[in-house]
Amino acid sequence: MKIVLDRTANTSLAEQISIGISGAIASGVLAPGARLPSWLDLAAQLGVARGTVKTAYERLADAQLIVSSRPAGTRVAGQPVKRAVKEQRSIETDLQSDLYQHFVPGPAVFQMGVPASDCFPVALFGRIRARAARDEVEAPAFYHDPRGEHELRREIAAHLALSRGIECRPSQIFITAGFSGALGATLQALRAEGRAAWVENPGFLPTRRALQISRLSTVPIPVDEEGIDVAHGEARAPDAALALVTPGQQAPLGPTLSLARRLRLLDWARRAHAWIIEDDYLGELQLKRRAAPALAAQDRSGRVIHIGSFSKTISPTLRLGFVVAPLSLVARFDDVMACLAPAPGPAVQTATTEFMRDGHYLRHLRRMKRVYAARSSALLANLEAEGLHGYAAGLAVVLQLPDGADDKAIAREAYAYGMAPAPLSVWYGAPGTARSGLLLGVATAIEAQQATACRRLGQLIQRFS
Repeated sequence: MKIVLDRTANTSLAEQISIGISGAIASGVLAPGARLPSWLDLAAQLGVARGTVKTAYERLADAQLIVSSRPAGTRVAGQPVKRAVKEQRSIETDLQSDLYQHFVPGPAVFQMGVPASDCFPVALFGRIRARAARDEVEAPAFYHDPRGEHELRREIAAHLALSRGIECRPSQIFITAGFSGALGATLQALRAEGRAAWVENPGFLPTRRALQISRLSTVPIPVDEEGIDVAHGEARAPDAALALVTPGQQAPLGPTLSLARRLRLLDWARRAHAWIIEDDYLGELQLKRRAAPALAAQDRSGRVIHIGSFSKTISPTLRLGFVVAPLSLVARFDDVMACLAPAPGPAVQTATTEFMRDGHYLRHLRRMKRVYAARSSALLANLEAEGLHGYAAGLAVVLQLPDGADDKAIAREAYAYGMAPAPLSVWYGAPGTARSGLLLGVATAIEAQQATACRRLGQLIQRFS
């Protein structure tokens, strides 16, 4: 061990000694259990006062790098074995991950799950958010209601009654950190660990993974032109604790859950004392005719838990979602929100409340439905011009690929050209059912970029097919 002291440095001698010894420990020069010189011996070697060495040893002991005892002297503490550093996450590794492909940074053409930022009233909402943030800072400090700001809950209740046909009280609404926060709070409230859960096949991978993390056994239920096949679910897992569905427009294939299927699903939940988690990810932002009613609006037995968010309608950067709980579960959600999943900060809630209360939200939604419908039609036409065949499914176009086409490789390669299509195959949860395809986000497919993007996409498909 070699310690070099610089008496002209701003760092104290004790600190220099401490740094020198800790560096020797970190590099392995001093192994765990190695004995250090006494204060007196090291002070004599370095030509410093004994108290200086004592101070350095005390600092090292506080950092748990050395231990002292009278019979054994001062020794290097046992350190945890360092493991080899694994590859750090990057965009490239995220593109290799089925789960993290949903979170690659943009903006990119065909990117899924994000709204059209070029059409958002940025200046207006920016002023509202700035004012809300300033008011939050200037207000007296106190703990806000973990269930969410009452004004926002009231606005959401009124909006749901108007647009989704759901009659609920503000006390049934809980504000969360986006959809994932809403789902997490719901699974905590249901306490269904160890039981089965129906999931759509294909269905959203993060949702399926969340159920598995919560120790539920996921049962993939096929989807056809009428939505989830309830009869298949009843035959496969009649005693499941819950079913997680996207009835408005199934994600990712797009069919709306038919009335017959809705009634059968609600009847099963009533008879089995099961819960239905409704992922209303598009809300009223459905492009085919008038938006289908929410499943919760048709529930007469209090078995549907409705989840919505502002990610597709305003921005995912808000991280703002909500749960509409049946009356029988309100007390459980009260506890979960207070102890495990409190609502986001009040500023973002206050800004969203004002945006809704003053009518900006509804005007924005009406405009975006027109924009998205136009982009969807234009995208289908541009794909046809390149000999590619797809169909509209919510805010995406499902592009069918030839058998054997590697949709994951196409998606990864497309990112290098400023495109972010999502591979369809990762949405399937049952072995042997996966189909190759690409999901092309409509919101980020600006008309001026579509022709070039479709041409490049066609070239990549030929290359990997």
